[in-house]
Amino acid sequence: MNEMKENYEICHCKKVTYADVENALHQSKSFSQVEEAFADVQRITHCSTGCGRCHDEIMRTISEIMS
Repeated sequence: MNEMKENYEICHCKKVTYADVENALHQSKSFSQVEEAFADVQRITHCSTGCGRCHDEIMRTISEIMS
C-alpha cells in the first residue's frame, strides 16, 4: 500500500487513518456487507463517533478494501 494513502486521516475527530480501518477489518470476522463491516470498524477504531462527517468516507474505504 502507498504510504501516503496508508497515513491518510479519514476521521479527524478520532484520528483514524486508512491503515487503521484496514487493520480493523483484518481483525474482524468475514463480512459480505459493508454495513456489517462498518459496525465492527467503528467498535474497534471509534471512527464516526464524534461529529460523524467521516461516515461516508469510512464506508467508501471499507468498500474499497473489501473489493
